[in-house]
Amino acid sequence: QVQLVESGGGSVQAGESLTLSCAVSVNTGSSHCMAWFRQVPGREREGVAAIDIDGNTDYANSVKGRFTISQDNAKTTLYLQMNSLRPDDTAMYYCAASWRGVRSIVAGWRLADFGYWGQGTQVTVSS
Repeated sequence: QVQLVESGGGSVQAGESLTLSCAVSVNTGSSHCMAWFRQVPGREREGVAAIDIDGNTDYANSVKGRFTISQDNAKTTLYLQMNSLRPDDTAMYYCAASWRGVRSIVAGWRLADFGYWGQGTQVTVSS
């Protein structure tokens, strides 16, 4: 069982930066892809960034060049560095681990691939 706890959310002005962290209860390095999703009320949860066991990364078009997903060497902490934040980045951000055996994002990644979720951390960006 993978347990995830996010932290680092908050309220910032447009153009500022935040770093989200996700503490992972087990080493997911060889078994699980990891990702960040976000959701605003009334809309579907959307993928923001993902990383697989080989270190391949992928980003939503809306955050490319501004956000960076990474893991620590122990693969027990996931990060999301968010720069040049915009008001439309405002959302609840969720850390997610894939179902065991989903190891690659090269062919794409989707919500259904991820079975373990944190409780979320709110990011609010004001103009």
